[in-house]
Amino acid sequence: MRLTMFALAAGLAFQATAHAQAGQPVVTEAPLRAHLSFLADDLFEGRGTGQRGGLLAVRYLETQAAAIGLKPLADGTYRQSVKIEGTKLLPGSALSFDIAGKTVTPKVGEEILIGTMSGKQDVAIDAPLVFVGYGAEAPEEKWDDYKGLDVKGKVLVMMVNDPQPTLDEPNRFAGKAYTYYGRWLYKFEEAVRRGAAGALLIHTTPSASYPWSVPANGFGHERFHLKGKGNPVEGWLQEDTARSLFAAAGFDLDKLRAAAERRDFKPVDLNTRVHGQLRSSVRQIEEFNVAGIVPGTDARLKEQAVIYSAHWDHMGMDEASAADRTKPVDNGQHDHIYNGAIDNASGTAALLVMAAEAVKHPAKRTQVFLWPAAEEQGLLGAAAYVQNPAWPLDKTTADLNLDSMNFVGKTSDIGVAGAERSSLYEASGAVAKKMGLTLAPAIPDLSGAFFRADHFVFAKAGIPAFNVGSAVFSGDGHFTFVKDLEASRAKLVAFKKDYHQVTDEYRPQWDLSGMVQQAQFTLNLGYYVANAPAMQTWKAGEAFGKVKRAK
Repeated sequence: MRLTMFALAAGLAFQATAHAQAGQPVVTEAPLRAHLSFLADDLFEGRGTGQRGGLLAVRYLETQAAAIGLKPLADGTYRQSVKIEGTKLLPGSALSFDIAGKTVTPKVGEEILIGTMSGKQDVAIDAPLVFVGYGAEAPEEKWDDYKGLDVKGKVLVMMVNDPQPTLDEPNRFAGKAYTYYGRWLYKFEEAVRRGAAGALLIHTTPSASYPWSVPANGFGHERFHLKGKGNPVEGWLQEDTARSLFAAAGFDLDKLRAAAERRDFKPVDLNTRVHGQLRSSVRQIEEFNVAGIVPGTDARLKEQAVIYSAHWDHMGMDEASAADRTKPVDNGQHDHIYNGAIDNASGTAALLVMAAEAVKHPAKRTQVFLWPAAEEQGLLGAAAYVQNPAWPLDKTTADLNLDSMNFVGKTSDIGVAGAERSSLYEASGAVAKKMGLTLAPAIPDLSGAFFRADHFVFAKAGIPAFNVGSAVFSGDGHFTFVKDLEASRAKLVAFKKDYHQVTDEYRPQWDLSGMVQQAQFTLNLGYYVANAPAMQTWKAGEAFGKVKRAK
């Protein structure tokens, strides 16, 4: 009888397993919470780039990928090397401005921020200063701030954000929303492309969408970039400092800024020379993206792939506590570890759970699960992947990114900001409808959120991509929470004070039903894309659709 009952139970268990295998992939909370709480633990020391905690995170992810059953990369591992340079400005570095026979030396940290991405420990500079407006060349907008000027060997000073809309052109540069031309990263990149000696950005809180403390914090610590050519000198100027420098040179900053709002603007030589010496510590670092593959089942479509991505890194430990891990906590409340529970242990954990389901339920197209490194340092891991992709870019149909997920509770809608640029919007609508959800209303991207997460690197490479859910990135709590609407929205808005702070820590009382919902939606969307008859496409007129993918 016992043998008969055992055989019957075993048979029922086998049938149940077989049924689950044949069914749809289902994201569950228990493993998601377990991965999240562990990755955000102090043991991982904030998963910092160039720090021990980052190496621990990579080791954890690759072992989990193997345990889940993801296929490794072509070299038999789950790691992809990311070569990075770390640079930190040393005391005594300064820039001075020779203006009308006088020398002005702004105070580093308070009035000016400076650094180098040249990879050199010592950088000497003596170059003319030129105002180039917004520093943008945008053919689709018929806009060129350089007007053919050779800026090699010159230091460029420019405004952040985009040329603003006018009554005649309310939609130029996406209206009041940010475009990539407005991002600080584009402006520094453009200076490198043109061979400038340096680039300085004029900071205002409205134009940058964040206070001076944000770039000051970044420039006050070690900064990272992919190994290779960078700006000899780059940094920021406080608005009042820039105004004083311009006035000393005989120019009115506000008048020049007004002129820069017109297409006929031409660069202005400020009759000023910049000189100084930058001393930096420079180190070479090898970080790693982690990636695993679920091969497709269709004889033809398996040659194409959909990527799910979520960066594993955060900001690590501050230098003092990294050197002395016994350093006491502040007032017994918080340590010196930037745990990054929401940003982005949440997305990292969700991808692990999604991957475990995908292994059990292969799709027609191949599915690639990617955990990029060094997102917090300028999307470096994603950039390294695009330079050396595990799957051909021209055969990659989409990237679905998860970053800073919903920790508040279930919603009746889902954020898809950025999807409207491609056919992923219609795909999202179909998936949302099937799940009983609506698409959250579009809001203007006033802070450039579309350009601040890993999916943007794939978009720049011509691959339809967006950050799925975008609950925390929205920042205003406008999603429709199922329970306690106003209180739930308030919780989401309150996270602003924890963003990139040591207080972004895991809390056992979090309601992760919304995070599970967001992960399930992303996985469902991935399957919709992976099983679709055709690859995803950009909307007509979308600039990213004009990018020719690498063969």
